[in-house]
Amino acid sequence: MAAKRLFDDSDRDAQEPSDKRIRPNRPSLASIIGEVVMVKNMQNLFSAGLEPLLRRVVNEEVERVIMRHHHPYTRSPSLRIEAAAASSSEQSPKLQLMFTNKLSLPIFTASRILDIQGNPMQVILVDRTNKDQIVRTSLPYPIKLELVVLDGDFPGGSNGDSDDESWCSEQFKRHIVKERTGKRPLLTGELSLTMRDGIAAMSGEIEFTDNSSWIRSRKFRVAVRVAPNQQGGLRIREGFTEPFVVKDHRGELYKKHHPPMLEDEVWRLEKIGKDGAFHKKLSAEGINTVQEFLKLSVLDPQLLRKILGVGMSEKMWEVTIKHAKTCKMGNKAYMYSGSNCTIYLNPICQLIRADINGQILLGRDLNTINKSYLEKMVREAYGRWNELEEIDHAILNDNAALLTQGMLKSCVGIICIILSWTQTNSISQFIWQK
Repeated sequence: MAAKRLFDDSDRDAQEPSDKRIRPNRPSLASIIGEVVMVKNMQNLFSAGLEPLLRRVVNEEVERVIMRHHHPYTRSPSLRIEAAAASSSEQSPKLQLMFTNKLSLPIFTASRILDIQGNPMQVILVDRTNKDQIVRTSLPYPIKLELVVLDGDFPGGSNGDSDDESWCSEQFKRHIVKERTGKRPLLTGELSLTMRDGIAAMSGEIEFTDNSSWIRSRKFRVAVRVAPNQQGGLRIREGFTEPFVVKDHRGELYKKHHPPMLEDEVWRLEKIGKDGAFHKKLSAEGINTVQEFLKLSVLDPQLLRKILGVGMSEKMWEVTIKHAKTCKMGNKAYMYSGSNCTIYLNPICQLIRADINGQILLGRDLNTINKSYLEKMVREAYGRWNELEEIDHAILNDNAALLTQGMLKSCVGIICIILSWTQTNSISQFIWQK
């Protein structure tokens, strides 16, 4: 029995190898998944890396052949965009951001930045393909923009103009001015803009927090660029304003007015500083406003020079008077009446009309007829200025026009009578001779 079991075991062992050779070799599930992943990676590598590389190489080769043989060729829009993206670092940009108007100067800290017309600044997109012509344009999608501060010396050209082509994006970035250590952001307000249809409006609340005296150029520029997080293949050149000085807000309290107003304090005039020697001398004589300064300059300029003293040179006097005379007079006139005369003065005590015993004097007649008497009346009116009757200057102009019209009618009537008499006299002489 033992021998039989041994024979059976040996027989089974001899048959097992043959069974394994006959059974087919099937791949496992893990090997199948691994092959699929490898194929997918190869496809991704080709689409992400090789395909753009091959496309760029093909484009470059095609353009090189075209340029070599000078054949006319028009590229499709998609090809133009790709070519612009590939050569953006080699070609100068054709699109540029630009401010529509100049700034309203001077600019002070904590004061709104507006254009020369008093409106918020606007940014437009222009095409600079032709350097001699600026053409407004737009893109079919919105553009995110950012406002920054530049050094006033940028771009460093001879004229300092934005037309200077001797700068690039990297130079622009290097000249951006940041706040001083421990200070607030140099420019505050809504600094992010969105350009649609080729235009973007700035907020009217943009302000500087620091003056420009601490940088070498002593000047800033407000600049606009495409936001860094929206840089694409198409390069848009940055734009900036003219260089300007930013002064501390406290300086605005002492600045001169151009032109001055009648009610302005007298130290608003050039060469007269607030709480300075000239200011104190004028205040001591009751001259506190620009109007009072001008009235005395008309009535007695020598007295006014005496009040100011020898410290005001002839040149300084000319500057002050010239500035004061730019003052807007307004529409007011003042009437002063005497026993048989009524005079009319403008706000700075200049005689503009006189009625003497029913005779109206205007213009040149005021300096020729009864001149000394009228000067006496003007001095009396100056001394009693607060008692004068205030009237509208337009009424005087209307009366003067009516008077002139009446005089013209009278003159025309007299001329007609003379011509009629001359004609009749000539006919009589003719009949007498016959």
